[in-house]
Amino acid sequence: MEGEIRRMGDLVAANLPAFGLLADTASSVAQFVGTFIFVYILLLFAYILTSWIRLPYRPWLNRVQRFLYDVCDPYLRIFRRFIPPLGPLDLSPMIGVITLVVLERVLTVLIEAVL
Repeated sequence: MEGEIRRMGDLVAANLPAFGLLADTASSVAQFVGTFIFVYILLLFAYILTSWIRLPYRPWLNRVQRFLYDVCDPYLRIFRRFIPPLGPLDLSPMIGVITLVVLERVLTVLIEAVL
């Protein structure tokens, strides 16, 4: 019995660097997911601001607005299907940001639990 416990302890000690590497991988993946979602939220805020403010026509500003539209509008259309506009007020960006924050927290917990 004592010999089995000693062998199991040796096995765990031998694999300890692998567990550390796996934990480091989990934190790196969770950090990447968190950063990706944070950048997307920033893009959503830029999209909201450019939709509120009438910018002068400049070719490079038009490209920036078109990029923000192409990146953010497909995601926001998902919420616009279910949430009717309240007059001129569009709530889909707010619901989209809240959904992204919740998704980021859920994915972080799942990644750290699985890896």
